[in-house]
Amino acid sequence: MHQTLRLALATATAAALTGGLLTLTATTATAADSTAVAKADFNGDGIGDVAFSAHGAYVNGKKDAGQLVVLYGSASGVSSAKRATISQNTTGTPGTAETGDGFGYDTAYADFNGDGYDDIAVGSAGEDVSGDTDGGALAILWGSASGITGKGVTVADPAPSSHDRWGENLAAGDFDGDGKADLAVGTNSATVHVFKGGFSGTGTAGGRYTVKPPIMGSDAGGPLNLTAGDVSGDGRTDLVVDGFETQTEYGWNRNYYLPGSSSGLATANIKTLKPGVITAIGDIDGDGFGDIVSGAYWNTTTSDGTPFPDSGKGGKVWVTYGTVDGPGTATGITQDSGNVPGTAEGNDWFGYELDLGDINGDGFLDLAIGVAGENIGEAVNTGAVTVLYGTASGLNTSSGAQSFAQSTAGVPGTDEDDDYFGTDVKLDDLTGDGRADLVVGSGENAFDGAVTYLPSNGTKITTAGSRTITPGTSGVSTTGAPYFGANFAD
Repeated sequence: MHQTLRLALATATAAALTGGLLTLTATTATAADSTAVAKADFNGDGIGDVAFSAHGAYVNGKKDAGQLVVLYGSASGVSSAKRATISQNTTGTPGTAETGDGFGYDTAYADFNGDGYDDIAVGSAGEDVSGDTDGGALAILWGSASGITGKGVTVADPAPSSHDRWGENLAAGDFDGDGKADLAVGTNSATVHVFKGGFSGTGTAGGRYTVKPPIMGSDAGGPLNLTAGDVSGDGRTDLVVDGFETQTEYGWNRNYYLPGSSSGLATANIKTLKPGVITAIGDIDGDGFGDIVSGAYWNTTTSDGTPFPDSGKGGKVWVTYGTVDGPGTATGITQDSGNVPGTAEGNDWFGYELDLGDINGDGFLDLAIGVAGENIGEAVNTGAVTVLYGTASGLNTSSGAQSFAQSTAGVPGTDEDDDYFGTDVKLDDLTGDGRADLVVGSGENAFDGAVTYLPSNGTKITTAGSRTITPGTSGVSTTGAPYFGANFAD
């Protein structure tokens, strides 16, 4: 996660498995999660900010031109009162808002120019470039004392004839450990381009190389997701690439671990992980190694009855615990595990989205899980979010878990058909108190979308002080389907 939202799957009954191949329009990429999971701070005030896409938004009458929304943290959390809404028509932003550009399709943040403010890389995967339909475009928008203002630069596609959809997947980290932010960029090919050594004010990186994990490209769409984080605890960021494997005739969904090294991402020691389109990396058990969390939110079998490996009825979340040598043992969690809220059934989509953050400040990262297809009462696909808390033994599935839906007392809104509450989730310290708060994206009102803010009270997520941020209060048109809040930057 995070793009053309996998919620577009939802409109097509999402997660259809045909002949063993998971059919997805897009995914959300996550970025520079470390063992601690750093917050985004675009204006340098020490309080976390949250950025997300409305990539389907109309801009000056141009359908699906797309916008980026940034909500700035404050002592009272986030609201539309303190925000920036950026399109390609914003002064200083590269490009021009055009039909189908999908500005904000994927995003990743880091301090790319080393000035102390987080910047944000923004993909426009549907951009037509020099006659190349859907060639894709990528921009970096600079952070400043005023936050994200739209001022930015283009990151040119180094190989436009070899792929389309430049910027479809993004992840930021420090893959070679030199202290400068690197950026991994995916397309519809299997090759991932890595820019290293930060970026200059003109968009020039310190260097570039490519890696090619064993995934399908072309018609299969290249990577579904890129996730960065330090799994081995060596101070270098590793990368998890999600896609369709090429080793069998089925093309199953698989994640591949590429370790960081002094020379960057290494392909000699790629490891195969459990499946799951959305991946988060962070230290759940406090042992100094990043743990990999992925959501295999599909059902146990494909549409033709073929067993889909390593999945559970209604979806499964896999936790692969980190070690000094990288990924270690994996544990699967479903809604039938221990006292996890809910019951595993049908198209719940347990694990549709995931994020890690320390809600209670105990040094163990906690996990928010989107259950976007959950049925509640008579409402179909209304959605819910589950929160599991980290301990020295890993995620606690025996006690303390929380569940939130729009029918939960104090949560704004109402359970309705096709709300898909939990389309995306984000845990970040948005009040400056050192505790992670929860924001939830949904497909409210036929995919106009909405973002719900649920703060931490220091020990758990609470509904006191909760609020909903909508397109109408954020400068985003509700013509068509803007998908407001469908993809949070990570």
